[in-house]
Amino acid sequence: MRENLEYGAVWLLVRTLGALPRKLSRALGISLALGAYALMGRLRRVGMRNLQIAFPDMPTKRRRAILVHLFVGLGRHLAEFCLLPRYTPENARHVAAYDGFENYDSARARGKGVLLLTGHFSGWEIGSFVHSLFGNPIKIVVRRLDNARVDALVERYRTLHGNETFAKEDFARGLLAAMKAGETVGILMDTNMTPPQGVFVDFFAVPACTAVGMARVALRSEAAVVPAFTLWDKTLKKYRVRFDPALELVRTGDDEADAVTNTALFNRVIQSYAARYPEQWLWVHRRWKTRPPGEPSIY
Repeated sequence: MRENLEYGAVWLLVRTLGALPRKLSRALGISLALGAYALMGRLRRVGMRNLQIAFPDMPTKRRRAILVHLFVGLGRHLAEFCLLPRYTPENARHVAAYDGFENYDSARARGKGVLLLTGHFSGWEIGSFVHSLFGNPIKIVVRRLDNARVDALVERYRTLHGNETFAKEDFARGLLAAMKAGETVGILMDTNMTPPQGVFVDFFAVPACTAVGMARVALRSEAAVVPAFTLWDKTLKKYRVRFDPALELVRTGDDEADAVTNTALFNRVIQSYAARYPEQWLWVHRRWKTRPPGEPSIY
């Protein structure tokens, strides 16, 4: 019963935002997100705590402003996700544009597969979608949603133009197979993990349990690791799907030590973007929830 009610609410929201003109859909999505900001005190507290960790000298007023801008972006993102079925290669260019596509293209041309190092910035669902819409479908590592009907709805939208998903449970096997086939896989690397899947490496100078599997697969397969982030450009009034040059990985011959060293490198890349675009990273996630043995909870 509860699952049906949840699905009904999500379906109604998606259909409503998806049926409105784009400008109105965005405005409603932003209004809903700001309502969530006002009502969800736990998320505000987590966001403020994370910003305190990352920017200890930042004034409280500035931290609050960042969170408000974050929720505006989440509302915009929600609306755009609901509008995905209406987008074509022609009209999607009003929604998003490539930035540094040549970096992705050259990495793909190596023929050993591409791992897109990405995170929860601004329009993460939009970036992978328009990439497929522009003729570059990828595979995406996802965490299946608890509600199977909601998960199926989200899956249908994500895969409208050739993208494929596989669950985190199939991470290593699916990733190695995709690299062997020369495919591209996008991985959100900025979420809290637990050992043994995660190792502790610094994120804003505080140890954060971080998925190490991507580094292990990259070292084993020699796939290119390309930082890729979807950012809102307030001047262009659309998203930029940004690709940086492939990273130079550390290879000393000690595979386990190298996996940890390169995972730390991945965190530094994500940190650099979060510091440069603080209003666009998902501060309301408990990124430092898992602590090293003996350390107290940060939250």
